[in-house]
Amino acid sequence: MTINEYLKHHKLITDGSFGTYYSEKYQTDDMPENANTSFPERVLEIHSSYIEAGAKLIRTNTFASNTSLLSSDWTTVEKNILAAIKIAKTAIGDKEVFIAGDIGPIPESTPRNSDTDQLSEEYYQIARCFVENGISVLTFETFPDTEHILSAIQRIKKEYPIFIMVQFCVDQFGYSTSGLSAKKLLETVKAMPEIDAIGLNCGVGPGHMAQIYKKVNLNSDKYLISLPNAGYPKRIQSRQLIFDNNCGYFADKLADLSAFGMDILGGCCGTNPAFIKVLSDVLDIEQPTKTTVNLQKAKIETPRKNTGFIYNKDGSLKNKKLIAVELAPPISSNDEKLLEAAHFLQNEDVDVLTFPDSPSGRTRVDSVLMAEKVRRATGMCVMPHICCRDKNAIAMRSLFLGAYINDIHNFLIVTGDPIPSLARQNIKSVFNFDSVGLMQIAKDMNEETFTDMPIAYGGAINQGRRNIDVEIKRIKKKMDTGASFFLTQPVFSKEDADRVRYIKEMTGARILCGIMPLISRKNALFMKNEIAGVTVADTIIERYPEHGSKTEGEAVGVAVSREMIEYTYDFADGYYFSFPFNKVHLLKEIMK
Repeated sequence: MTINEYLKHHKLITDGSFGTYYSEKYQTDDMPENANTSFPERVLEIHSSYIEAGAKLIRTNTFASNTSLLSSDWTTVEKNILAAIKIAKTAIGDKEVFIAGDIGPIPESTPRNSDTDQLSEEYYQIARCFVENGISVLTFETFPDTEHILSAIQRIKKEYPIFIMVQFCVDQFGYSTSGLSAKKLLETVKAMPEIDAIGLNCGVGPGHMAQIYKKVNLNSDKYLISLPNAGYPKRIQSRQLIFDNNCGYFADKLADLSAFGMDILGGCCGTNPAFIKVLSDVLDIEQPTKTTVNLQKAKIETPRKNTGFIYNKDGSLKNKKLIAVELAPPISSNDEKLLEAAHFLQNEDVDVLTFPDSPSGRTRVDSVLMAEKVRRATGMCVMPHICCRDKNAIAMRSLFLGAYINDIHNFLIVTGDPIPSLARQNIKSVFNFDSVGLMQIAKDMNEETFTDMPIAYGGAINQGRRNIDVEIKRIKKKMDTGASFFLTQPVFSKEDADRVRYIKEMTGARILCGIMPLISRKNALFMKNEIAGVTVADTIIERYPEHGSKTEGEAVGVAVSREMIEYTYDFADGYYFSFPFNKVHLLKEIMK
């Protein structure tokens, strides 16, 4: 009997936790996956205990079997997986019990250093190892998002007729560590024909999991999974985590989840064979005819108007050349010069003022707070930059909410500059995700929280990237994640302009070209040698007098800026001005 045939007529009870049970049973902090080759009898004993307790599906002891967590090469990982498969097959013998190849998240370095293609390839190789060795069910569990696994799932399902389960881990408020909601995550996998069963595991106890599911529209033809933790652990002696032995409560809550329409039920952290035994005793496993499930009334989607400085009030795109001006928040509490610049720009044809988020990893006044003060003082449209360096997903969501209630609805989302090397001993980056990940959070909040008036957000373009096709691929990814405009690095040459033109042709993105009026030879040399991502040609530097006056330097800056506007005028949707030392009076000269 296949798992599909079984699920047509039965609820499927899985095993419980392997990791926490292994640690408790054998009083060890060693990774359970190492036991596949060092203590196979332990692994066999745990599998057998779960089967005796009533589990009809056991997961191989391979949650951490990858090159990162095993700190090994692929040959060692493959050996570990093969050993786990052999033990699981021995455990079930001739019993009518299914084996699922268990695949957990592969840890990444900081998002800016992660290799999506490499991670996807390893997920595929792990899946293929299972399937080629007789495992016809795969479970991707405890994932915070789908970024690296979808392509692997599509590849393996195209090659083999297998059953694939995908489970996400969220907190008690329904959000993953990537900042995505259970609703968003489940909507994504519901739309994938390659996936057969979807749901949640780990992260929360059974009561909170039921509450989360009640807030999600589960209309789907896919089988639904609930594998909560036993509850929430207590820390003993500052090190060991202990879960309560609340088998009865756990089983009752899972019976409620079964009544909601869950098809596959079992346990995660803190559960053991005793939990599964009580669950199998109380759960009615007779499966009613599979119907779509809806735990809440479907919301009626109403068209939303676009918002943001690039749109008119009726939601249509503005046809004029847009003008954005960057004002760098001060490094001290003295904001007098910035406010003077903002008041000057009130009388110019400026669409939005932007505020960078501590660029170069050096402390400046918070970009959102600075934007809010300028908005109140001038009434102008403002757009803080938000970078991923300093805040985790919780703080990012809080920031968007706080900005929103203060009528800030425009954001430039960037990955952010790294912290200077000398400061890294005492200051740690967060980089919970990169700019695309943060845009996904913003998109998620637009769909769930800011439905009446969604926020508008854009991204940065580095036209100087050596491989421009990589940059184009990333821009398209940002557009798919809701970015509605892009600001480029400063354009300082016709070659720069041509690269931006090519990006525009290949993506169709709405692009504001960066214009930076350098005010002296010294300023130009500093930008060339000290600021990452900015390319100032020697021919530009030579145009500045070596010992020129302030007036002479500014005149060159204005002339160069006008040339860059001329180079880009045929395709640019607008211009993004960044004035050294907030010398915004130069805008009037440039735009004459």
